[in-house]
Amino acid sequence: MTDIKVLRLDRADHVRNDPSLLAAAASDGAIFLLLDGLTPRFDAAGRIAWSRLSNAPADAERVFLGMDGGRGCFALIPQTSDGASMRSVRDLAGQLDAGDFSAYSMARSLLDWHVRQRFCSRCGFTTTVAKGGWQRNCANSKCAAVHYPRTDPVVIMTVEWAGEGGEPQLLLGRQAGFPPGMYSALAGFVEPGETIEAAVAREVHEEAGLAVRDVRYISSQSWPFPSQLMIGCHAICDDGAITTNSDELEDARWFSRSQVSEAMLGNGPGPVSVPPTYAIAHWLIARWLAATGTCAPQ
Repeated sequence: MTDIKVLRLDRADHVRNDPSLLAAAASDGAIFLLLDGLTPRFDAAGRIAWSRLSNAPADAERVFLGMDGGRGCFALIPQTSDGASMRSVRDLAGQLDAGDFSAYSMARSLLDWHVRQRFCSRCGFTTTVAKGGWQRNCANSKCAAVHYPRTDPVVIMTVEWAGEGGEPQLLLGRQAGFPPGMYSALAGFVEPGETIEAAVAREVHEEAGLAVRDVRYISSQSWPFPSQLMIGCHAICDDGAITTNSDELEDARWFSRSQVSEAMLGNGPGPVSVPPTYAIAHWLIARWLAATGTCAPQ
């Protein structure tokens, strides 16, 4: 292990599509991400650790992550996708800076896909790495299917209700696996053939029995579980009568601006908390508070 820092990782699509450029990127100076399975190693400064590609096993399959200046950055495909549980990845999101977490998220998602795609889903034959690890090809000439990494879209939404007294209320829910007292924005996968707006409306109705309107896209965040894209939205509800689906949520309720603000600041009188700052749910909740004049986003 050496003290190597990646300052700016450019995905460099043109390199992965050009065999000569890809070979040049893997020459002297190239580096690879040090992992135990899918779990990253760290250097003395607490950053994800890299090593010279010349130190990697000669027969290791690798994925091209991008260019950092003039050097290529790679990750080695493991034999299994064991390690790096959802909880540990959440912990990493809070520990790493944005650049390191982005590089690790990309590597983890790609490597997990490679491990799961060693055989063709069409004919069952073996597949081989292509285009710098951004494609796998079926080795059966009669099939020749081409497989690409996938990203699963997830909608996550703040839902606002005017409230009986006219004070804006925010819908938050909790799943049984959440830390004690933590409430978050509702979320769910976008289903085949569904628009983002339709997914938001369906998920809110399924989980809390509420009808929403005026769905607006706000922002997004990649989330490597194993390869999700969180699509942040906001919606309006006209009738606040909640019917919680116990198969989906342990609880769902409306929170006033003051209650949400106290939970965000961590000094509320009750045991209610919100997701940590690295999660898009935290940012969406903070944005709602800022829009309603309670506090600035954190």
